[in-house]
Amino acid sequence: MTIPPILTLFLTLHLLLPLAYAAEEEVRSLLEFRKGIKSDPSNLIFSTWTPPSNYSACPDAFYGVACDPFAHSIVAISLDHLGLSGDLKFNTLIPLKLLQNLTLSGNFLSGRLVPTLGQMSSLQVMDLSGNQFYGPIPARFNDLWALHYVNFSNNNFSGGFPAGIRNLQQLKVLDLHSNNLQGSVAELIPELRNVEYLDLSRNAFSGSLELSVDNVSSLANTVKYVNLSGNDLTGGFWRSDAMMLFRNLRVLDLGDNGIGGQLPDFRQLPNLQVLRLANNGLYGSVPEDLLQAVVPLVELDLSLNGFSGSIPKIDSTTLDILNLSSNSISGLLPPSLGNCRIVDLSRNLLSDDITVLKAWNANLEVLDLSFNNLTGSIPNATQFQSLTVLNIRNNSLYGILPLLLGSYLKITTVDLSSNRLDGSIPPSFFTSTTMKNLNLCCNQLTGPIPLEGAHTNELLVLPSVPPMEFLDLSNNLLMGELPSDIGNWGRLNLLNLSYNNLSGLLPNELSKLSGLEVLNLSHNNFNGHIPDRLPSSMKLFDVAYNNLSGNIPDNLENKFPISSFYPGNGLLVSRKGFPNGSHGPNGIQDKGKHHSSKSSIRVAIIVASVGAAVMIAFVLLAYHRARFQEFRARSGFCGQTGGRDVKTGRFSRPSLFSFHSSMEPPPTSLSFSNDHLLTSNSRSLPGQMESGSEMPEGVAAGAGSINPSLEANHPTSSGRKSPPGSPIASSLVDTIEPVSLDVYSPDRLAGELFFLDASLKFTAEELSRAPAEVLGRSSHGTMYKATLDNGHMLTVKWLRVGLVKHKKEFSKEVKKLGSLSHPNIVPLRAYYWGPREQERLILADYVLGDSLALHLYETTPRRYPPLSFSQRLKVAVDVARSLMFLHDRGQPHGNLKPTNILIAGHEYIVRLTDYGLHRLMTPAGIAEQILNLGALGYRAPELASTAKPIPSCKADIYAFGVIMMEMLTRRSAGDIISGQSGAVDLTDWVRLYNQEGRGMECMDRDIAGGEQSKAIDDMLDVSLRCILPVNERPNIRQVIQELSSISV
Repeated sequence: MTIPPILTLFLTLHLLLPLAYAAEEEVRSLLEFRKGIKSDPSNLIFSTWTPPSNYSACPDAFYGVACDPFAHSIVAISLDHLGLSGDLKFNTLIPLKLLQNLTLSGNFLSGRLVPTLGQMSSLQVMDLSGNQFYGPIPARFNDLWALHYVNFSNNNFSGGFPAGIRNLQQLKVLDLHSNNLQGSVAELIPELRNVEYLDLSRNAFSGSLELSVDNVSSLANTVKYVNLSGNDLTGGFWRSDAMMLFRNLRVLDLGDNGIGGQLPDFRQLPNLQVLRLANNGLYGSVPEDLLQAVVPLVELDLSLNGFSGSIPKIDSTTLDILNLSSNSISGLLPPSLGNCRIVDLSRNLLSDDITVLKAWNANLEVLDLSFNNLTGSIPNATQFQSLTVLNIRNNSLYGILPLLLGSYLKITTVDLSSNRLDGSIPPSFFTSTTMKNLNLCCNQLTGPIPLEGAHTNELLVLPSVPPMEFLDLSNNLLMGELPSDIGNWGRLNLLNLSYNNLSGLLPNELSKLSGLEVLNLSHNNFNGHIPDRLPSSMKLFDVAYNNLSGNIPDNLENKFPISSFYPGNGLLVSRKGFPNGSHGPNGIQDKGKHHSSKSSIRVAIIVASVGAAVMIAFVLLAYHRARFQEFRARSGFCGQTGGRDVKTGRFSRPSLFSFHSSMEPPPTSLSFSNDHLLTSNSRSLPGQMESGSEMPEGVAAGAGSINPSLEANHPTSSGRKSPPGSPIASSLVDTIEPVSLDVYSPDRLAGELFFLDASLKFTAEELSRAPAEVLGRSSHGTMYKATLDNGHMLTVKWLRVGLVKHKKEFSKEVKKLGSLSHPNIVPLRAYYWGPREQERLILADYVLGDSLALHLYETTPRRYPPLSFSQRLKVAVDVARSLMFLHDRGQPHGNLKPTNILIAGHEYIVRLTDYGLHRLMTPAGIAEQILNLGALGYRAPELASTAKPIPSCKADIYAFGVIMMEMLTRRSAGDIISGQSGAVDLTDWVRLYNQEGRGMECMDRDIAGGEQSKAIDDMLDVSLRCILPVNERPNIRQVIQELSSISV
């Protein structure tokens, strides 16, 4: 039958009109979506996403838009890596019924996912990675049943992943890394079906992987890549019967969590190629199977755990990257590394002769053996032509530097610092065409710096500008001049030649180093003038302790502190009016090579005397003011009620988080209300010492000070006093001006309270109303004793603003500290993270006892008898054992001083506090902590000469040596002692007397003499060894052995 033409036309129009309408609706949808884009640097969107002449056609002229030629509908939007920014409205895309691919990755777009996205059931690929999208993932997301690729990584999504993801049975790739998502992996993993690639890293997922077969089987049969690193996982691994199901697994990354226990049998995973388990709580020995051909691993990372024992034989032919750093692995170096290309065995307890390197494979590219107990001379090995990085710092290597080391074809970084190497520096280090970083500091190297001619002798092979960027030759015995050829090294960023015997003029060619940021030439014998026009790029400059003369160039004097030029340089003239020679070498000349802080000590004595007079006057004034305030309070003046609620007749207890409106001190000496302590009007003193003149009954666990806050301006009832020069008395200087604690106190806790100990249970509300007493303050913040409703007592440390890291890093680090358990350290129990930056608290056990500082420096009336020598030796041994526990786990204490050593009970049980808090802090917080240690006399010299100091185990040893001297002499590390040799500090005083055979004259009279003289002398020897230069200091195990061998 023939269809009439009019009917044919009608049917055609009937079919085409809906398509035209649909196309028009999709075009309008895209134009609405475009309105959310505020910036288009490439102009690809703004120039093409414009209203078309024909709305009924599919807009395939729009950049990044693809259409189905048959359905005339949009099937893909791909706008990745265009630098777009704006706030997108996803609901404008709902009309795109056939959209299959939505890719917006690598831009700066923001916005929230809306529940109506669940209507776009045709979506197969959704990539929003690398943007700033935020908010929760809506539950209706799980209605997108056709999805097989989802990438929401590197955004700000938060909340839990919605239940029901089991509906997405075609999903192969799920990448959610680097967001703020949370929830239990024990609930999410059983929901995943047929997924091959799973990345949930760098979020806040929690829970344990110890799941049954039924809960992992749907994922285990298909998954090839699993990355759960950087979360809050705890517990152990999958059970053995569940583990064997992951036969297709190739990559497993569980690093940066809290997973504990011993490693399971990985032989059940025949295809595993990458295993990353760094930074957890794993222990036991390293399984042999992982280093042999049983498991075809290409990369193995077990760093930052608690593994012990020796390194098994390495026979694997596939292993390429091996990282066992920061464990407690001991024994010998492996005789072979197989085919490994990158090896990191640093920060362990390995002890072997370094000559074993001669037998290692030639394809090594990166080798890090730093911070071990290796000895011997570095072999002149010829096979390492592929080596790019060599780090063997902080060992006990000796002998000369191998001639071939600088001639390796690809070498870029060599760090052999803090050893006992001697001889001259081979010229090959400076003729290398690849060397960028050279650190030979803290050795015993001699001779000149072989720069002269290094750039010109081999002009045909050297680049026009040598590649060297960082050169540190400090703390050696180098002699001669600084060659003028230094001007050819135009890429230098850091040049540190301090603490040598260099002499001559400073070359004017230094001005050619246009990229130089750090120049340290201090503690040498340079003379002449400082060159003009030194690079303006410099951020750190130090020429103190030389023999320079002339005027300080204006550009330097206006930019750097006076300590960059003085002490030393007696003929150097400052235009700011400093008298000629007032800071010069005619005073005290750095007798101990590593004590840069010892200068103008006679002047310091005069200043201290004047300060003491002002201090005494201030304390008397404060005392009478406090007594007057107390009288006013008791008399009811100014509306004070003495803590009684007039309306109810009940006593209101001072709460940890409550304020009084008054700015006056409260009537009781230790009861705390925040009003007089936490005021916004007060200001902080730079580099302030710990405050507190008197001690409360108990001492803060985890506290940096044992004293109540001096801002209260009144004494405690104990009436105890401190001797002049003690750290207790000297800290009174802090009270001359009000000190800001930079703390905001809310009326109630509205943040999150996280427990590090499951046995402890209370609410944030209970903590907020807990009665509190001020215990003291340190460089980290303020300490209180809080008593919960059930009577349990805690120490609360309220951290100062700006000190701590972001929440995610803070959480991980504080959990690691909370996992440490030892009889002689005070455990952390919980932490609180408030909605404001000022609300960061850590909670620890309250220890009833007093600090070593009080036991040493308390005078009449005393609560404690003077410590006997046997008691002091016991304290030293217990402190050393505590440090060994920390150091074995790669954890420096970082803030060791007598106020952080608590002594509890009649048995004088030692408890260390304040350990590892630098791990919670920003670089600025760490620098302030170390500056504080320097002011008190416990900072190791190498930390003073470093631009960005970081606490180290060797720095702990130095501080411990100083503390042992304090225990033996009963003099404070901060004391300035006047004698025949002039004014010196404690360490120099003891060292000088000991060198003259008069060491016993330094000892405390309470212990000196008698049958124990030899034991005292032995302990003194140990303390002196601990303050040697860093490369000569013993490790903590050696210290314990020596202390334990002392017989009383």
